Amino acid sequence: MKPNHSARWFKLTMMVLLAAMLLMTAACGSKNNNSANNNGGTVENTGTAAGNTAPADETPAAVNDTANAEKATVYPLTVKDATGTDLTFAEAPQKIVTLLPSETEAVYAVGAGEQVVGVDDYSNYPEAAAAKEKIGGMEANIEKIVSLKPDLVLASSSMSKPVVDKLRALKLTVYASDPKTYDAVIDKITQIGVILDHAKEAAEVTKHMQDVRQQVTDAVKEAPKPNVYLEFSPGWTVGKGEFLDELLTIAGGNNISTKSGWYEIDPEAVLKANPDTIIYASMTVKEGEKNPILAAIETRPGWNTTKAMTNKQLFEVNQDPLVRVGPRLAEGLLEVAKKLHPDLIK
Repeated sequence: MKPNHSARWFKLTMMVLLAAMLLMTAACGSKNNNSANNNGGTVENTGTAAGNTAPADETPAAVNDTANAEKATVYPLTVKDATGTDLTFAEAPQKIVTLLPSETEAVYAVGAGEQVVGVDDYSNYPEAAAAKEKIGGMEANIEKIVSLKPDLVLASSSMSKPVVDKLRALKLTVYASDPKTYDAVIDKITQIGVILDHAKEAAEVTKHMQDVRQQVTDAVKEAPKPNVYLEFSPGWTVGKGEFLDELLTIAGGNNISTKSGWYEIDPEAVLKANPDTIIYASMTVKEGEKNPILAAIETRPGWNTTKAMTNKQLFEVNQDPLVRVGPRLAEGLLEVAKKLHPDLIK
């Protein structure tokens, strides 16, 4: 991915989602030529028993029931997505289009990559996704998507809402998710596995995610919690009620943010909070150039006097696993935990 494409997509994301009640999700490339995505939103209500319709008040925990998670799906299957829409599948979808890298990664992780016929422009993992037809970025190419004749489109109910509405108007089946927590990401992957008749593989993926969380939780439970400032894109941080805030907590840190949602920072407020640790996301840069987030941090007046800067507790983490609500969120959690507690997590 070209560096300026990543930044441009982030700006587009900001404009679209800030206009929608200031809810935004981020996407910027990492040094490993990765792009960022997340599906911040409400926990989806999902169908769990094959051949049944999930009741609206069903809890996410039911989706992850071990006894049901590895069973072959029985069709017809009806599920309810994060928009409250009931979707019925007569059989396992064979042609899938993904509108976000997180959804692409989830499909490949559960072993259904062969069924993917189209991905968004920023899906760069796994490597096989690069060979798939591209359907655009934030402004998805509706005509292209329709031409691929998918029997399932995976999307975000917040980030992709205009596209979701257009595709549904054209009678395409769109499953839109909106996870705000680590558990909700696990539930999403579980549900995708059920829909695609890859429940066993999905259970293996989610078990890994649960194991990593348990590993981190056990390691840091008695450790002091440093006050942490996180900058995932130049000038932007995350507050309460979002999965990245929860991730910092699980990793054994305390987010200094006192606001909610995703927002542009007040440098003076960060300086006043005086964080013990600063974590920032990697970005794609040209050879010899500095990560623009780091450059901004180092040049903001007074920030060099913070505990984090004085004690050299300033760390870069790989952006994609950190901000994509997919299977690699576990790796993002583990990396953050290692930065905050290197003596406890190897």
